[in-house]
Amino acid sequence: MLAEEKNSEVGGYHAKVALSLLVLVYIFNFIDRQILSILAEDIKADLGISNSDIGFLFGTAFGVFYSVVGIPMGKLADSWNRKNLISIGLAFWSFMTFLSGTAKSFLSLSIYRFGVGIGESSATPSAYSLLSDYFSPKVRATVLSIYSSGLYIGAGIGLFLGGAILDTWNSAYPDHTQAPFQLKGWQAAFMGVGLPGIVLSIFTFLFIKEPIRGLSEGIVTEPSKEPFKETFKEFIGLTPISLLGDKDTLKSLAINLLIASVIFALCFSLYKFTGDFLQWIAWGIGTYLVCTWIQSLSRRDIVAFTLMFRSKAILYSFISFPCIPFVGYAYSAFTPSFYINYHGMSALEIGTLIGLITAIGSFIGVIGGGYFGDKLRENYVGGRLYVIFVGGVLITALGCLGMIYSDSKNMSLLFNFIYHIGSSVYVGCAATTVTNLVLPRMRAMAGAFFILTLSMIGLALGPYTLGRISDLFELQGYAPGDAMQTSMALILTILLIPSITLFLAAKHLKADEESVMDRAKALGE
Repeated sequence: MLAEEKNSEVGGYHAKVALSLLVLVYIFNFIDRQILSILAEDIKADLGISNSDIGFLFGTAFGVFYSVVGIPMGKLADSWNRKNLISIGLAFWSFMTFLSGTAKSFLSLSIYRFGVGIGESSATPSAYSLLSDYFSPKVRATVLSIYSSGLYIGAGIGLFLGGAILDTWNSAYPDHTQAPFQLKGWQAAFMGVGLPGIVLSIFTFLFIKEPIRGLSEGIVTEPSKEPFKETFKEFIGLTPISLLGDKDTLKSLAINLLIASVIFALCFSLYKFTGDFLQWIAWGIGTYLVCTWIQSLSRRDIVAFTLMFRSKAILYSFISFPCIPFVGYAYSAFTPSFYINYHGMSALEIGTLIGLITAIGSFIGVIGGGYFGDKLRENYVGGRLYVIFVGGVLITALGCLGMIYSDSKNMSLLFNFIYHIGSSVYVGCAATTVTNLVLPRMRAMAGAFFILTLSMIGLALGPYTLGRISDLFELQGYAPGDAMQTSMALILTILLIPSITLFLAAKHLKADEESVMDRAKALGE
């Protein structure tokens, strides 16, 4: 215990080492995720797929598995050694990225993207929980924003590395049959960014120390004696099996069947309308599993269910937050294609310029958002949510419109920079808002559900929707660049939702935060 107490010094040496390594983990997380966008045009040409297929690969194939597996991973992070979980997950998703370079078809590349999503689901819930124990609540938004900066740095590096490897490989081997192992440029890029992550996983295992849970707030939680059994129950909680065994079984199964029927009808209609079978079967299954898990949670852990789903502040937050990455992920997936088709830029030029803009602009936004969110919170309970509105809604919309409608490439890049500042402001403030509304023992699970909402709505639907709309405009005779421009403008309308719901969340935030412990105790905690 003495060693654990030393490891758990709030804000101390081990805390700073953990934060530094976790930022690196998140950088690799988004290198492996983002690189697909800069390779998209080559993959489309090689595999004969469409923009909506790229949206599926970038968003749904990754996002659904990332979201669904993230729920039991969050439970495992709440009950097992978090640095071990991060290290294993990092090694696995890096290997899946490497294998993406061996893909010969749309299906095989989809399967490897599923694997990347499963591996990456282990990282952020564990990191949120670790950092919440390592640092004081007073600086939590700033700390989580520093961690989240890895997202945008990784996205920028992913664009740069992907563009550089692609351009260099294609220049050196214009005939891929003469290349080592007959690899094409996009395949070499996947392999090149996958291997270093496996090496980093060794460092995270050796140098991140596990702190005492809840120490930063004086609510020390004893470690679970059966973490894997609890995690297995969480996996079962995703299925109707978890609804069996009590007096309300028939009622619960009837409700579950109704949920399944509604989801099936919706997804079947969308499939008939779009013709994209994989998109809607994946999203439908993922949505059903999530709904079943929520239903199961209400029976297995009424305290967690109540704090997460019967708080107006957190519910309005869960509605608000995914709308911002809906735009962000869609733009991340297709910004390279927009600049290639509309401004005639090369992959190397895009990787260098957009990669730099993404890394610097987003770093400023995410750190600034956390800092100003913490500062404004000192005087206004809803301060962090107000910061999200200004950055994630107003500045994001301004930057996006300026980027896509500027005829000058340089002006477009300037607005791209503004957009990246605004769209990254929400991350630390949003995560802190969620973790402050639950108990320490369920932070990783709440963090996993927070990531799930961002992924199932923002990631699984944003890129696909933009790609599908763009395909439709091209079928109407639009040039590829014009089709992408119009589609990128249309999806900004989703930002009207958080323009209302963020203020509704702020209205209820004070009462819900102050009553967390009382509501938990009233339910037997």
